[in-house]
Amino acid sequence: MTTPPQRSGLGTWVTVGIGLVVIVFGAVFAGRFNRDPDMVASPMIGRPAPAVAMPYLEKDGELVLADLQGDIVVVNFWASWCTGCRTEHEALVTAAGAYAGSDVSFVGVLHQDRAQPGIGFLDEFGRSASFAYVMDEGSKAGIGFGVLGLPQTFFLDRSGTIVGQVNGPISFSMLVNTLDAILVGRRVDPVTETGDLENR
Repeated sequence: MTTPPQRSGLGTWVTVGIGLVVIVFGAVFAGRFNRDPDMVASPMIGRPAPAVAMPYLEKDGELVLADLQGDIVVVNFWASWCTGCRTEHEALVTAAGAYAGSDVSFVGVLHQDRAQPGIGFLDEFGRSASFAYVMDEGSKAGIGFGVLGLPQTFFLDRSGTIVGQVNGPISFSMLVNTLDAILVGRRVDPVTETGDLENR
């Protein structure tokens, strides 16, 4: 009677390893079925905005976000090469105009880009007098906010704490709904992912 060939120790461990990988991936996907696929956690929520001095894009001087405490602040990271930034730009300009004269400030941070292309972008797509356009020299602000791609938008409450974050192009309705929620003291969703982030 012929005995079946013995499986080698290495083969057994490979089989066990593959089984574990399947179990882990299965658990991850199963856990996502009952959740909104657009909602992801952000480690930045609840943290103070980084105290980085950012030079203005089109005038002398610099901006420190701490100087805006007392206002609700929208901080949008963008670049001239970013397609998603073009998609969302009109919504940002319109929202900034809608909240002009209120205690809401808008800051556009030109990230991983040069001044001239950034100014050219604003010349082509428009700028808002209610927006403070600044440059992220050395990507210090981006590092402080944990920016991994563009566009990304952060919402700060009156104390300068990050209370909301949007990854990908933001819409006018999302801007207004989030700002209105913060203005009346309601909790906002931590992160809403509306599109793919672009990296240079």
